[in-house]
Amino acid sequence: MQYTLKKSLGQHFLKDDTISRNIVAALTKYQFKNLLEIGPGGGALTKFLIQLNDTSFKAIEFDIEKVTFLLQAYPSLQDKLIHADFLKADMPFEEDFAVVGNFPYNISSQILFKILEWKEYVPLVTGMFQKEVAQRIASKPNTKAYGILSVLVQAFYKVDYLFDVPPSAFIPPPKVMSGVIALTIKKELLNISSKENFFLLVKTAFNQRRKKLRNAVRNLFNEDILQAGIFDKRAEQLSIEDFAALTFKMR
Repeated sequence: MQYTLKKSLGQHFLKDDTISRNIVAALTKYQFKNLLEIGPGGGALTKFLIQLNDTSFKAIEFDIEKVTFLLQAYPSLQDKLIHADFLKADMPFEEDFAVVGNFPYNISSQILFKILEWKEYVPLVTGMFQKEVAQRIASKPNTKAYGILSVLVQAFYKVDYLFDVPPSAFIPPPKVMSGVIALTIKKELLNISSKENFFLLVKTAFNQRRKKLRNAVRNLFNEDILQAGIFDKRAEQLSIEDFAALTFKMR
């Protein structure tokens, strides 16, 4: 059985086995018992992941055509393949699990936000993103790429940019380079007043990133707090620790 590619789902399928093996090799440098693949598509990664020893494997796929194809091509996926929208799915394991995937580019940021909701259970993520998004996740303060994704992901995970992937590795070739990154959970917890406050502050600050912080987040602080020098800066000039400290001063 063949399958069709659906642009509406952001599908660009890996055809280069060397890249697939490199992603699996990067993943298996770490220890994990349970593994979830997001968006297996045509099975470029899946065919290697199902060979991993001592690993409880599951995959989640939104496209029913790909589900049918995968079950025919890899019968061992029976009872391991979840037909669902990852963004609406329940947690696939009751214990900690690693996440891997060639993530659909049109929802890759939303996938990360969903993983952040489960961060206590997901110590490891190895994934392929559009290179620009991968760089954004890994970027540091005082750079153009530094933004909401950078701060929220790096607040809880160590980010390692692993390698580039050229368009020629995919069918159809995307118009952009791709990049593979690894996220490993930080042992030390970030000192914040609450996750809700931290997320709200970061998103509000960067939604008006050209403005001074004082004007961008005015509705979150009392006027006397806003007189502090840090509010003369713009969002991209603040470190993760700066944002964390400010959560304790929010209304």
